[in-house]
Amino acid sequence: MFRKVLGDDENYNLLCQAHEQFNNREYDRCLELLQQLETKGESSGLILRHNRAVVNYYKTGCLEHQTLLNELEKLGNDQPAPGEPTVPLALKNVGSALTVARYNKAVIYFHRHMYGTALDRLTPLVTRLEALEKQMAALVATLQLQLLLATNQLNRAEAFLDYLQYKLNLVASAPGASASSSLEEPTTATASTAAAAASGAASATAPTAVASATPILDSSVTRAAGENGSILRLLQLLTHVLNRKPVVITEDGTPEIAALKAQQYYIMKDFQMAAKQLMRINDDCTQAGTVTPQLSTCIANNMGVIHLRVRHYAIAAKFFQNALRFDQQLTSNLRQCSLQTMGLARSCEIMYNLGIAMLHLRRPKEAFQCFLVPVKQYHSNPRLWYRMAEACIMEHEAQKLPGKDRHTIDSGLNSTGSKPYGAHSTAVPEPTLEFAALCLRNALTLSLQYKASFYMAASPDETLDPKDSSQQLWSQTQDNNFCNPSKPISLESMENMLDAIYAAHSFVSLRLGDHVTALEMAKHLLQSERLSDAHKLLGHMYAGEALMMMDKSGEARDHLEPTFVNSLNALDLETRDWQLKSLDAAQNVVRYNLAVTFALQNDFQAAKSLLGTLTHPIVSKKALTLHRYIELKISATALH
Repeated sequence: MFRKVLGDDENYNLLCQAHEQFNNREYDRCLELLQQLETKGESSGLILRHNRAVVNYYKTGCLEHQTLLNELEKLGNDQPAPGEPTVPLALKNVGSALTVARYNKAVIYFHRHMYGTALDRLTPLVTRLEALEKQMAALVATLQLQLLLATNQLNRAEAFLDYLQYKLNLVASAPGASASSSLEEPTTATASTAAAAASGAASATAPTAVASATPILDSSVTRAAGENGSILRLLQLLTHVLNRKPVVITEDGTPEIAALKAQQYYIMKDFQMAAKQLMRINDDCTQAGTVTPQLSTCIANNMGVIHLRVRHYAIAAKFFQNALRFDQQLTSNLRQCSLQTMGLARSCEIMYNLGIAMLHLRRPKEAFQCFLVPVKQYHSNPRLWYRMAEACIMEHEAQKLPGKDRHTIDSGLNSTGSKPYGAHSTAVPEPTLEFAALCLRNALTLSLQYKASFYMAASPDETLDPKDSSQQLWSQTQDNNFCNPSKPISLESMENMLDAIYAAHSFVSLRLGDHVTALEMAKHLLQSERLSDAHKLLGHMYAGEALMMMDKSGEARDHLEPTFVNSLNALDLETRDWQLKSLDAAQNVVRYNLAVTFALQNDFQAAKSLLGTLTHPIVSKKALTLHRYIELKISATALH
């Protein structure tokens, strides 16, 4: 943003000429005029330095954004010299270099995907939003709303919109929007299908087995207040859609509004209409010749999101791969690309989505390599660490399959087996059980920390009317956005994720021979308040096995009594992606492990009786091996 400052008539005219030359992209002439102002002894040195830094940035083709950032940081750190007038921080009729510099720094960090830093830089301006002139207030509000959406702070974004509407009158009411009612919250994570045109890009996220795409619209430092107002209205609609507010979206022929309509279809679980809407955007832009790499990236990614949601994993993976190809065309060399182009890069989020698809396709090596990209940026996401652990476990099990029948009798006495593993460094990111243990420790630590600070929203009866929301600071509103780039999660989703982490951690610990940790994790799992039947079964199995390996067969029997299986929900077992597809299979596995416990206690007759009841193929080979082992033991006892 290039700022004009009021001074004496001659200096003001020179600055107006410089501003005109800047708008005409005559940057050399603009710099000459700024130099004349400086030689005339213009007192607003900070404003001249700011404008010169911005002009030099545009003169280099908007490539030297780090140089611009350094200049802006120096501008904020410099103190006025003795006798030099202090430039006020508030913009009221007079432009402030420090205010605009702070805004520009936030824009740079935003385009570099450093959203947290951008929010920190913008906070002093947002807290004084009412004191800023209208144009600057609109710019700051637009960027703040973009940052809140980019960081999945959807509740705060909604509250901020109410503040802008009822306190500052910067936005009007959205058609059909009602703050007091919302669409029913789905039990699974949702995804948006909004694609942006030449002025935007998409941010794809993948919660659990579903991805989410959220448009990030352009926030250029030179955007005028009128254009900024239209973006603010578009962001207002997007915020309502993401918060599942009933809002009427009237298409006007632009790809942005059409994409919002597709996003609304997706949230309403009308996946077919969402896909048709995206394809219509692609066809219309192709005919008009307005297809850009970022538009192709968004459409391909969001089509992949839709197919991922309906479990067409191979098709989803193909769309994600196409999205990566388009994204690479756009950002082939990030070191030599413009700031805006850098802001359009979405390979990190798309790789997250592709990793999820690869997990479902049982291609763990490819999934693991995909997850290595987003974990560098979203290292505080416990779900991402858990997904990496899943890939490690799946790869280990795949390597184990060819030799699964070549084991000793002793190693066949338990359901999961325990064998020595080579010394692998947990610091090396490779799909091994050792690295899986590290991933699960990270996931568990983060999840417990986030659960302790989980924010419970007020009940509808306690919610203030939007017009009265100015009585409460919108900044006090919180979001449980612990799994960025995924959407905020519910308490139930948090507890389900913790259960999955405990189960996986117990399994990996058993494989690595850490029976104490395996038992501890299994006990934590069984103490869960909302434990699913499938996890209840796993908790008892892992606890029983850990106790057997610790020579505590008596305690293990308490976890392996087959009676508890009868109380399990068969549907919960049948819908899981695992081998135990029925209560009969679960009964046979539990009985087999109980037979192993009897054998370890030298109660061979009880063990043989249980083995005689095993009929399911899932345990037939192991049961035969155990039966032979028991016969040998009985024969040896008889000889003595």
